[in-house]
This record gives sequence, structure tokens and C-alpha cells, in this order.
Amino acid sequence: MYKKIAVEDGLTNVVQELHTAGFHTMPLEDDPLRNVSAIVVKGDGTDILAEEAQFHVPVIHASGRSAEEVVEILRDRLS
Repeated sequence: MYKKIAVEDGLTNVVQELHTAGFHTMPLEDDPLRNVSAIVVKGDGTDILAEEAQFHVPVIHASGRSAEEVVEILRDRLS
């Protein structure tokens, strides 16, 4: 079964790399966020998840990481 990843707006390169790696993505800004396996945020100091604290999935900060690094982190955390 595929893994669905919610990705914050503006991380186009990460979305493309996730698709290449076989993940499905959805915008983090979509409501409601259900059945996601992980969340990828920019990690640039903004707290887009302040109201989303109830999620019990990995949250990956993309700041300072390549798209490939984000995919590898997700593979490790979701395996």
C-alpha cells in the first residue's frame, strides 16, 4: 500500500522527489488531513502545525535538507 504524505505549500521539489520515490502527496493546507503517514514542513520558523498538534505521525522539517534527504528520512521513519 502506498504512503500518503502531507506537504506544506512551496516544497515543489520535495513533492516531485516523493512522487518519483512512489509516495502519494497532498497539500498540508487541505482540510481535513486524514490517513496521512507523515507531514513535511518547510521548517523555516513558521508554525503551521500549531493547531494540528493532535497528529501522531512524523513531522519532517525540510529546511536545510535536499529533497532526496527528506525522502530518505521518510523511508527510515516509515519502515
